[in-house]
Amino acid sequence: MAVTAAMVKELREMTGAGMMECKKALTETDGNIDEAVEVLRKSGAAKAEKKASRIAAEGICRIAINGNRAAVAEVNSETDFVAKNEVFQTFVQAVADKALASGIEKAGDGEDVSEILGMKEELNEKTLTIGEKLSIRRFESVSAECVASYIHAGGKIGVLVAANGDASDETKTALTNLAMQIAAMSPKYISRNDISAEELAKLREITLESSLNDPFSLPKPILQGLLEKAVSGVWSEEDVAIYNEKKSNMNYLPNFLSKEAAAQLASLALEDKEAISGNKIFTGLVDGRISKHLKEICLLDQTYVKAEDGKQTVAAYLASVNKAIVIEKIVRFEVGEGMEKKEENFAEEVAKQMAEN
Repeated sequence: MAVTAAMVKELREMTGAGMMECKKALTETDGNIDEAVEVLRKSGAAKAEKKASRIAAEGICRIAINGNRAAVAEVNSETDFVAKNEVFQTFVQAVADKALASGIEKAGDGEDVSEILGMKEELNEKTLTIGEKLSIRRFESVSAECVASYIHAGGKIGVLVAANGDASDETKTALTNLAMQIAAMSPKYISRNDISAEELAKLREITLESSLNDPFSLPKPILQGLLEKAVSGVWSEEDVAIYNEKKSNMNYLPNFLSKEAAAQLASLALEDKEAISGNKIFTGLVDGRISKHLKEICLLDQTYVKAEDGKQTVAAYLASVNKAIVIEKIVRFEVGEGMEKKEENFAEEVAKQMAEN
């Protein structure tokens, strides 16, 4: 049977595949539309397999909400150009909708999310249509009396916030404000209570070690003791001379010492770790740095970005709206976070795709 333009047009409308792909499939199946669709599906699976080794770290997040339930999904593409494609964006929204309807709390971290959602075939079809490796990376859902969401930069960041205690419009607005805060400030926890004793111990150890590795930030009595050791046979004659010349102004001394001298001073601090750790002044310094860090990574401790006085915490802001509000869960997806990205060369990518097609 002769393949007509009308047949190609019909197959394209059914599958979204390219004109030449449709013509080839129809020729192969002697004009049988149903069989041609199957050929294109198999072709899509084959192409998806061929593209599997490529890096897909661009893409977008989309959110689906139904009453007091919401889900955010991240789908990756190879290029940001494709991420702006309407077909791709519609597909990502379908993934978010499917994730919400599935009732599954979360999926990702190396799992075959397309298989979990039953969207393997759709993913392959979109790979065929779009011509790039696509990957349904992850999704996560929330459920509470009140949920809010925020999409930033066209989908580069997707945020969900869920809270109990009140479901009024005022609370919904407050949670939306917090979603924007989370997008900007990227807290890891809701409150300090969410941090395990093991994590706090690790944070303390990291803070302690980093403080010792930065000797000039140590309390003056401790620093002075380390300097006395350094000039007594550890530092080179040149660095000792610089010290004697510049010691009247400790703020500038580090700028003149050699890198070796700075490293040696840090080594002396680490050697005295046990003694320094028992120093009350040093303990206070470490505690202060830990507290400052916790204010950065815990949502309720963060300064509310819209605070008129520039000091109001998120916890205080929520209390001003309704003291009954309890944040139950927050989710923040940023496209490509933690993934390897490649440098894009658009001309090379176009040439490669033309060669493949």
